[in-house]
Amino acid sequence: MSTLLSFYLIFYFILAKIRLDWAVMLFIAALPTYLIRFSILGIPFTLLEAMILISFAVWVVANYRQLIANLRQAVAVPFGRLRRGGEKVRYPFDLEIILLLIISFVAIAVAGFSDSAFGIWKAYFFEPALVFILVLNVFGKFSVGTGHALFLRKILWPLAISAFAVSVFAIYQKFTGHFIFNELWAAEKTRRVTSFFGYPNAVGLYLGPLVMVMTGWIAGQIRNFKDKNSKSQAPNNKQITNYKLQITKIVFITVIILASLLSIYFAKSEGALVAVAVGMLLFGVLAGKKIRWATVLLIFIAGLGIIMSQPTRDYAVKKITLHDLSGEIRKQQWRETWQMMAISPARFIFGTGLANYQNAIEPYHQEGIFFNKDNDPDFCRKIVIFDDKYRAEHWQPVEVYLYPHNILLNFWTELGLAGMLLFIWIIGKFFIIGLKLYRRVMGYKLLVIGLLCGMVAVAVHGIVDVPYFKNDLAVMFWLLVAMMSLVNLENPPQINKSFHKSTNS
Repeated sequence: MSTLLSFYLIFYFILAKIRLDWAVMLFIAALPTYLIRFSILGIPFTLLEAMILISFAVWVVANYRQLIANLRQAVAVPFGRLRRGGEKVRYPFDLEIILLLIISFVAIAVAGFSDSAFGIWKAYFFEPALVFILVLNVFGKFSVGTGHALFLRKILWPLAISAFAVSVFAIYQKFTGHFIFNELWAAEKTRRVTSFFGYPNAVGLYLGPLVMVMTGWIAGQIRNFKDKNSKSQAPNNKQITNYKLQITKIVFITVIILASLLSIYFAKSEGALVAVAVGMLLFGVLAGKKIRWATVLLIFIAGLGIIMSQPTRDYAVKKITLHDLSGEIRKQQWRETWQMMAISPARFIFGTGLANYQNAIEPYHQEGIFFNKDNDPDFCRKIVIFDDKYRAEHWQPVEVYLYPHNILLNFWTELGLAGMLLFIWIIGKFFIIGLKLYRRVMGYKLLVIGLLCGMVAVAVHGIVDVPYFKNDLAVMFWLLVAMMSLVNLENPPQINKSFHKSTNS
């Protein structure tokens, strides 16, 4: 480990001791730092997980008396209870997290207790669970009905800054071609930005959900801004300063959203673009009557345009039916994965184990596929009867990927049938909580819609990609769950529905 890295970790430890909330905010803003890797006593770490572990250790030491008391009272393990205004309440998703840790640990055994399986378990399940616990305890110290919403500022701003940094670097790459280490992606005609990550789709996977969360946040800010200024009369100097600050904040968040969308477009991450489009349409439908009718009109006009334009219609059909090259590769992956899972009852139930998919799929993997890149209507017959040259021109090699690139198959192969069903339950519970809050709570309504649409973006993109099995994405998933949980904890059903809260920050 380098001297500079050592000094940084010492600094981070001191920061966590002095201001744990700032330390947590720092690692939320720095999710891409999982790319900085090092070893301590031969054990591999990333900078992100080092910050998570330091923060959690500081929190445990600072609260060990209460944790021991909770254990002695048999009310819970550290997951089990959260104080709200002096009252003990049950953790959201406590049972789900415990089951996830157990199932994922069993998946290590299925993989033969390999080092890579332990590493995946640590980075994708154990540490994100610690983040969930930290966020609820560090940012969840509120009293019911206060409306202070401090946790919103301390989670949303770091995520916004992170999205801004990723986007600015991606846009820089687009116009310069610098720091894109794949020749095809770096070439001007075929350029695809990667930002800090190793491949273009990672940009869309990271920014897609954040665009939706930021959209919900900014919509709430604008609504609160309008409500406040419509009631104000003869503003004084302090009100004018606050007015300018609110305008600056709204403009900055808007810039982040636009920069993120540009970055996804420059990365040519079609899955992310579709996911964000679906999320935006859902946001428009849920946000209010005026926006809903505008969204319906937009859908009608766009649908009519697609139907009337044959090239656009053909392109849309090809993408939806997965008849383009990436779609055909995905379908081949899914066929191979299903063949591997179906042939063995043990794999059908337990999966392949953590970090073991590539080894398990190898005997079933087809080295390539024939792809009709010319849209030749007589393609199938020609492949059979034509010479080797024609077949070589239409042969597309397919690598052995780390995952099947489908959210259900990803969890099924890694965690088994129980793990896949558990994640369906977690996402379903997230939506149920969100929809109940959407109907019940006015002050957080637009942010809740943004969180719902962020999870929709994860699910939609997950149809053809891997939106969880990466260090930053796993933490982001549980940050979405944590934010929804915090809103739910501050707004329990017994609170009068007419009590409006402000999400100003």
